[in-house]
Amino acid sequence: MNTPINIAIIVTSIALIASILLQSKGIGLGSLSGGDTGGVYTKRRGVDRILFFITIGMAVLFVILALISVVITG
Repeated sequence: MNTPINIAIIVTSIALIASILLQSKGIGLGSLSGGDTGGVYTKRRGVDRILFFITIGMAVLFVILALISVVITG
């Protein structure tokens, strides 16, 4: 019974990585030299907002699946 949960964790982690990488547009090396693009405090609109909520949902799902896996493994 642990194999389907492990597969779900792998699929969720790949989707979470993809959604995080899709959000990182516009973040370049300018922030290393002190340039501020306001990346954290800008208002999200449209697809960015939907992608933000999908990322939060994927992270919550990943944590829940990991906890279930730990409980089942015992």
